[in-house]
Amino acid sequence: MKFRLLFPFLCLLFCLPATAQPDISHLRISLLTCSPGAELYSTFGHTAIRVTDSTRGIDMVYNYGTFDDRDPNFYAKFTKGIMVYALSNYSFSDFLREYQYEKRGVIEQNLALSGDEKLHLYAALQENAQEQNRFYNYYFHSDNCTTRARDVIAQKAGAAVVFKNILPQKTPTYRNLIHTYLDKNNQYWSKLGIDILLGSTFDKKVTNDEAMFLPDYLMKGFDSATANGHPLVAQTQTVLAMTAEPPAGALMTPLFIFSILLIITGLLSFSTNSWAQRCLNVFDCIFFLFLGICGILMVTLWTIRIDTVCRNNFNVIWALPTHFFIAFVVYLKRRWLQQYFRVVFALTLLFAVSWFFIPQQFNMAVLPILGIILLRSYFRGNLNKKDAAANNSTKVLHSSKSVNIEL
Repeated sequence: MKFRLLFPFLCLLFCLPATAQPDISHLRISLLTCSPGAELYSTFGHTAIRVTDSTRGIDMVYNYGTFDDRDPNFYAKFTKGIMVYALSNYSFSDFLREYQYEKRGVIEQNLALSGDEKLHLYAALQENAQEQNRFYNYYFHSDNCTTRARDVIAQKAGAAVVFKNILPQKTPTYRNLIHTYLDKNNQYWSKLGIDILLGSTFDKKVTNDEAMFLPDYLMKGFDSATANGHPLVAQTQTVLAMTAEPPAGALMTPLFIFSILLIITGLLSFSTNSWAQRCLNVFDCIFFLFLGICGILMVTLWTIRIDTVCRNNFNVIWALPTHFFIAFVVYLKRRWLQQYFRVVFALTLLFAVSWFFIPQQFNMAVLPILGIILLRSYFRGNLNKKDAAANNSTKVLHSSKSVNIEL
């Protein structure tokens, strides 16, 4: 009798787990990886998350890479390294339209997550998209739109995600990684500017996780990753098969331009023509003013940025901030100015011979710049000797004329 009374309750108990697990096969979450674009801001590609719910007609993209450049303090904050980015969600069709316009490819990796894991991840994305949660401080190499997408999937889905090693045999540095993209996109001048402003901290060898700040590396990471012992990616498909045409490779690269400038400067420096010397006075003023501005910018970014990418910058050895002030009096024949240029010559020469020993990778276009500095600082530091030699030549010439007259 008691068993017959308990039997219906036991049946109900065994049926509960089956009814507690909703069928969410209609919910799909995937990682979107966008190919690099032609402009500098899009050179490294992009990452976003796509959520599709067929029963509710939802097809949304969650994008951690949006910001408001209308902020009146945008550039001041940018200089300090305070970049406020936000998570935005909008329709997949709008997202795709942008990349069609820019002729950039989009690859989609469907995630092999369980029903509960999808629900947890979707809930986390919705919560992060709330106005009070959507903003974050952006750091190019450590906390960006790509790392945010990785972390929310790996940490909020509830799955034990394990990434396998995706690094090449020779471990790259942060600088090596971004050079690959800058070279492919023919961004030679941007590469020079980045190499000059970023310090030696950017020459740290990356770990497997750190390399995933780049979209392509995150895509490789997801391909090799497992979730609860199973492959994280169920299927990979190309949504948009397009490749942006990089800017044409120009002959006027920094290395070429500064090498030509070095040759011209050398020819003028060894000339005794008064016109050549006047040209050099103007050139030295402009050249050392440029170096001084670069040096001031390096020191400013080194000291005021809240991140570390511009610290310990050895480029400041050849781009001394004091050059900015010297540029306005460079033509004066003062002993202290000659001593200044002798110090500049010694520092630049020391930098050049230590090129391969300094723990920082330098742009090759810096070499002809060093050559120009050595040339001009040598001649400026030995100005009196040159004048004395010129005066002696004049005296000898006058003496010869006097002798001829007497004869």
